[in-house]
Amino acid sequence: MTWWSGLRELRPLVHLLLPLSIHWMAEEMTVSVLVDVTTSALCPGQSTCSKAIYINGVQQTVVGIFKMVVLPLLGQLSDEKGRKPVLLITLSTTIFSFAILVINQSEEFVYAYYVVRTFSYIISQGSIFCISVAYVADVVSESKRAAAFSWITGLFSAAHVLGNVLARFLPENYIFSVSIALLIFGPVYMHFFLVETVKPAPKNNQQSGFCAKIVNVLRQRYISMRQAAEIVIFSPTLRGMALVSFFYELGMSGISSVLLYYLKAVFGFNKNQFSELLMMVGIGSIFSQILLLPILNPLVGEKVILCSALLASIAYAWLYGLAWAPWVPYLSASFGVIYVLVKPSTYAIISKASSSTNQGKAQTFIAGTQSISDLLSPIAMSPLTTWFLSSSAPFECKGFSIICASICMIISLCLACTLKPDDGRSSNDIEGSPETPLLIDS
Repeated sequence: MTWWSGLRELRPLVHLLLPLSIHWMAEEMTVSVLVDVTTSALCPGQSTCSKAIYINGVQQTVVGIFKMVVLPLLGQLSDEKGRKPVLLITLSTTIFSFAILVINQSEEFVYAYYVVRTFSYIISQGSIFCISVAYVADVVSESKRAAAFSWITGLFSAAHVLGNVLARFLPENYIFSVSIALLIFGPVYMHFFLVETVKPAPKNNQQSGFCAKIVNVLRQRYISMRQAAEIVIFSPTLRGMALVSFFYELGMSGISSVLLYYLKAVFGFNKNQFSELLMMVGIGSIFSQILLLPILNPLVGEKVILCSALLASIAYAWLYGLAWAPWVPYLSASFGVIYVLVKPSTYAIISKASSSTNQGKAQTFIAGTQSISDLLSPIAMSPLTTWFLSSSAPFECKGFSIICASICMIISLCLACTLKPDDGRSSNDIEGSPETPLLIDS
């Protein structure tokens, strides 16, 4: 597929991608400043804040516990009730947590932010992307999905770059206010302009009692959850991708949860350095996802791209873990240009191995397995990072926890190398499925 043909594939997706890009930009512009805000509130006058590292770890663990159930549930609802209402709910949850920091940034309000943000993450983290990918699968033909997914992740990177540019040059006092305004724009725009692609199942008009309705809803959720599990378990490709995604996320989420605090403690990085690092990755990622992947995918396939990206993620982790000078993190960040291809290649492999009526179930069930990683990784990473950043470390290697996390990505690479991607639609079709996605002509 040529660059221009890939662009034409996105025309039916404009009303999805525009609000999503605004949403991602609004979230990203707060990332670099949050480290300074939380550290100043919880550990005034200190560059290392073990309390913030532990709270982030606890937050990630709690989110991981609940996401195991919530993510597959949202995927099922998007297949049955429609993509649009689920997207509206997930996009709207982020607004409230940042509103707390606009009001006040004292210690009590920062704790309140963490509580509200935890609920927001449970609903929105991972689900927005998975349901958007399912929407794309409704609209774009199978042969062109890999390029479409790469364009979406490329726009995700572009939104991150713009968010970091805003964070770099906006005064800190205005960042959260601007972010809230942009976050409100997303669901409002989507409500008026996004076209639904799923035809909901006909409603049963039979009258029944309140308790009977609750039992029926729970029964339907159980059946749908079991179907989602069967879709993944009985497909070798989807089962393999679940394992690849689990170990990759186990390593990468562990690194992400402590990385900025590690850089602040070791090299004294602040908002400006964080923004520069994130912009550097984002700019390169735009090129690799929008231009490079659509060219390489027809030549080498998703598996080769996935394995190459996993290899780059291992190099990324080792350079951060062994960083001996302030310029090394910038070199490590350059590998982000390649490892960002893990996501679009993963989405493409999962999409090809899923039937048209089970896109949401398959994508979110595998994302649910990743949430187990989000649950497990902070349990090890938070205390290990704090220990090796302290004076009581058994030996001098402040990034030892990051090196340990890279072992999980090595396992993921080994599993990906044994993967045999195929079209699993025939084995995944569930008879009697009442949902029928409506393809939009492009």
